[in-house]
Amino acid sequence: MSVLRLALLLPLMILTACGEPPWNDPYPAAERGQNIRYSAFSERPKHLDPARSYSSNEVEFIGQIYEPPLQYHYLKRPYQLIPLTAVEVPQPRYYDAQGRRLPADAPAARIAYSIYEIRIRPGIHYQPHPAFARDAAGRLIYDPIPPKLLARVDKPSDFPVTGTRELTAEDYVYQLKRLAHPRLNSPIYGLMSEYIVGLREFAAELDRRLKQASPESWLDLRTIPLAGAEVVDRYTYRIRIRGKYPQFAYWLAMPFFAPVPWEADRFYAQPGMQEKNLVLDWFPVGTGPYMLTVNDPNRQMVLERNPNFHGETYPTEGEPGDREAGLLRDAGKPLPFIDKAVYSLEKEDIPYWNKFLQGYYDSSGISSDTFDQAIRIGATGDAALTEALQRKNIRLVTTVMTTIGYLGFNMQDPVVGGLGERARKLRQAISIAVDMEERISIFNNGRGIPAHGPIPPGIFGYREGRAGINPYVYDWVNGHAQRKSIAEARRLLAEAGYPNGRDAQTGRPLVLYFDTAAVGADSKSRLEWLVKQFRKLDIELVIRATDYNRFQDKMLKGTAQIFEWGWNADYPDPENFLFLLYGPNRKVGANGENAANYENPEFDRLFEQMKNMDNGPQRQAIIDQMVEIVRRDAPWVWGFYPKAFGLYHAWLMNAKPNLMANNGLKYLRLDPALRERSRREWNQPVLWPVWTGFALLVAGLVPAAVSYWRREHRPPKKG
Repeated sequence: MSVLRLALLLPLMILTACGEPPWNDPYPAAERGQNIRYSAFSERPKHLDPARSYSSNEVEFIGQIYEPPLQYHYLKRPYQLIPLTAVEVPQPRYYDAQGRRLPADAPAARIAYSIYEIRIRPGIHYQPHPAFARDAAGRLIYDPIPPKLLARVDKPSDFPVTGTRELTAEDYVYQLKRLAHPRLNSPIYGLMSEYIVGLREFAAELDRRLKQASPESWLDLRTIPLAGAEVVDRYTYRIRIRGKYPQFAYWLAMPFFAPVPWEADRFYAQPGMQEKNLVLDWFPVGTGPYMLTVNDPNRQMVLERNPNFHGETYPTEGEPGDREAGLLRDAGKPLPFIDKAVYSLEKEDIPYWNKFLQGYYDSSGISSDTFDQAIRIGATGDAALTEALQRKNIRLVTTVMTTIGYLGFNMQDPVVGGLGERARKLRQAISIAVDMEERISIFNNGRGIPAHGPIPPGIFGYREGRAGINPYVYDWVNGHAQRKSIAEARRLLAEAGYPNGRDAQTGRPLVLYFDTAAVGADSKSRLEWLVKQFRKLDIELVIRATDYNRFQDKMLKGTAQIFEWGWNADYPDPENFLFLLYGPNRKVGANGENAANYENPEFDRLFEQMKNMDNGPQRQAIIDQMVEIVRRDAPWVWGFYPKAFGLYHAWLMNAKPNLMANNGLKYLRLDPALRERSRREWNQPVLWPVWTGFALLVAGLVPAAVSYWRREHRPPKKG
């Protein structure tokens, strides 16, 4: 083909290509238009075994696969437990030390044991898996696994035969026993051994048997009794708890208490499986709406619809505003809506963000680097999407997290600690001076709300409006909380014995110390800001930075003075936050979570009364008293509750962040056709450089072509 013909064909080739799907589409052509959710992960999940997993990046996967007996209502707030595989939310029965049944309102001091009897629904089956494969005689096909077959397989789907069976109560008891297995090191064993009757003794028995067995031996946990867990019948089991512990119901919604079939435990325990990474920690086996079909944490994780899923329907009610937001359009429809979920590894924020804008990810968070591209803060402080994102019909959904970040005082410190009036007023003055509204604005892009106490929104006990303000730091002005003036903080400081930041007795400047393990440029600017907050009171704040291990050691020994700390809810109960200030749970001497080492006898007495109560007006009244005590004592500078910002494309529906639930994928719905049209529109190739190059090429070829034509067609010379 001549150069001239190639140049003339080039425009036709480009126009033809323009009718094709986007050139930058990162997914296989076979997936175009399919009902597939596209998301990403930044860190490989370490554990997928429900006895071992305790990280949010792990639960994102196993929460769709495993089904504990209970779950959280997807839409309602405050968070509400509802049945998942259970017939109903179990109500504990109480017994005294002699085994006599007690009434439901019996005082906690009389209750020696609580029994939770859980009945699961019949007809629930596990996902297809080779662990369940049986021959015509009912024998397990892959027990043992033939060595030649094992040499050829790399994942469960490589086995030629799969099977399933019905979920039974025994599977829940089996998993409960696994929490005590010495080889698994479950992160909740220590806590559960304090409550579940006989769990500590059961762990000792397992340890004894394992020491007598070979390293690769398998223990059939069905044959070893556990006093606190009992199979009643095929669909019913009981758990026996020491004392009264109403928060135990929340644990029944976590993957720790999801079922694990003995066949799967046995299948993965066979010789040679560990070496090939064929283990439950890598390939889960569950009854949930999805199953893990690809586990390549260096590239991609894939969940696909479980063909054996028992079925569930979308909620028919929510909280005020949900219907108007379109969150009840699918009320009563069968779940799940999405066929497949593909999670790609994205270690950096910017590539993820760019792919989201191109439509190749269905949702996105907002990092500090991309905040200005996504959000505009109005004069009233409200967040709104930029015009560029609005044109793409992207939705912004915000939610206050069940998390608190705070500045803590070591209450054992001779200067800032103690319950005396001098130290209390010092802490109150500092609490006013440290402007949390400013901190949220500067370092969190406005993503947070100032805390007025230890309990965040969405948790029972939290008070809104005027009833919820901290009167030692704020005034109620024109319908909203307003931080008290620096003049008020200086007055308190003088009453504490430090007028103008100097000790009234010695005349020396007041010097305080902030201990931290924070490093990096962002931390440096935040620490400089903190120093300026103390400088408002003429207090010199000295930053004592150290490595994490040394910092932890100082916290354990009580040698830190002021520090920064935080807490994420394990479950939506006020006890899970108020215990952070319970005296016996102090860090020094008890290694508890009371990092401030705060001890107030009246607060502790009320905590012991409140912790095992059911939610209601009486419990709320006690919580109000407790919050008032700690506001006055000010063991913390009540920091802030972070606010999560989520962006969702128009084709992804039913998205409502649920900070307690971990099985939200089944509620989401897609419009793949809208996504495909949007991708084509947003990813049109930029062709002007090609056309410019084509024009230059033609401009260069025309003289050559004319010269060539003249040479070919000029008359021959005469002889």
